[in-house]
Amino acid sequence: MNKAIPVKQNIDCDSDPSLLTVNQVHEKLENLTQPVSGTERVAIRSALGRVLDQDVVSPINVPPYSNSAMDGYAIGSGDIPEAGHEKSLKVIGTSFAGEPFSGTVNAGECIRIMTGAQIAQGTDTVIMQEHVTREDDDIMINSDHCMGQNVRHPGEDMAKGSVVLKPGKRLIAADIGLLASLGFPEVDVKRKVRVAFFSTGDELKSVGEPLEEGQIYDSNRYTLYGMLETLGVELIDMGVIRDDQQAIEDAFLNAAQIADAVITSGGVSVGEADYVKMTLDKLGKIDFWKVAMKPGKPLALGEIDNAMFFGLPGNPVSVMATFYLFALPALKHMMGMAYEQPITIKASTESLIKKRPGRTDFQRGILQNQDGKLSVSSTGMQASHILSGMSQANCFIVIPQESGSIEAGSEVEVIPFTGLIA
Repeated sequence: MNKAIPVKQNIDCDSDPSLLTVNQVHEKLENLTQPVSGTERVAIRSALGRVLDQDVVSPINVPPYSNSAMDGYAIGSGDIPEAGHEKSLKVIGTSFAGEPFSGTVNAGECIRIMTGAQIAQGTDTVIMQEHVTREDDDIMINSDHCMGQNVRHPGEDMAKGSVVLKPGKRLIAADIGLLASLGFPEVDVKRKVRVAFFSTGDELKSVGEPLEEGQIYDSNRYTLYGMLETLGVELIDMGVIRDDQQAIEDAFLNAAQIADAVITSGGVSVGEADYVKMTLDKLGKIDFWKVAMKPGKPLALGEIDNAMFFGLPGNPVSVMATFYLFALPALKHMMGMAYEQPITIKASTESLIKKRPGRTDFQRGILQNQDGKLSVSSTGMQASHILSGMSQANCFIVIPQESGSIEAGSEVEVIPFTGLIA
């Protein structure tokens, strides 16, 4: 349980009753976004990470026939001896995977059988090889067995005619193997969501160029590229747009014509004198929100023509936090998946976590498994411009809006970065 430390004058200076909560933003996003239309048929090897568009119905039973789950001996269950007794059976052949025994096994007989091999006529039980004593062509079994043990039955995994994968499933490696096991060479998936993104600002320089006084390298566009590339959308990198109202307006219009979603960073603060905000006011149906979270208070969401627009804050950590927490579940929804908030797990804090009530904090942390117990430590400075802390982190430590500082050893919620995209 969280143990908040009471402090004097501990209300966040940004506390504002008009701020939207994180949950309210998710509710709005779920209603604003819809899955894209359009499908394509791809080879199953190309389907990894894609979102299924239709039911996959099994055309066969898997397994297609009764087979052995173990290396051992196949017998008829009528030959299992009474309790406390043993019985000798004669080995009359072998059943291999792909090369089944063709005869019939009668009472008092058995066959050697390998894992995956078809169960022979007259048998219904497999005894592990470790549980028999063999001498020449005879084996000795005891009574510690039951009918049907170690036998896989037809359709036990997937029955013919059953729905084995449903629309909206993002295909993972196991799904690709499942499709192959059913004999499907291709599968119907949602088309890729097209996402255009760009940065604005005369102060931004591309990597590899020398910096002049008052200039910085454009890192946000590269961060967005990495997150979007991992997600598996179709990327349209429009570069850096200079601080010119016509250039910015043209960029927004072009992006909205070729993409399903447009993402920018910076220029969305309420009251900010910025060409981005002026252009959005002119061209789009955009809501400028203030969110009760830290980092990432300003957020702009809405539409430009038929494209979804995500206006993220300008600070590097704020960009990543708002992308992971809001843009990512929205884009997954557009890809055809169900809208879901990021999954949280519990971990204990290794040190004091400082916070003031007023906003939900998403502090950067390092999650560790120590002797089977999850613990989390802070990466240090939590300012929204400290990108190095985000690089060191592998999770967000989530501190509730109403909470103050958290004592060391307390249990907190954690959002691991691993699994956010998948």
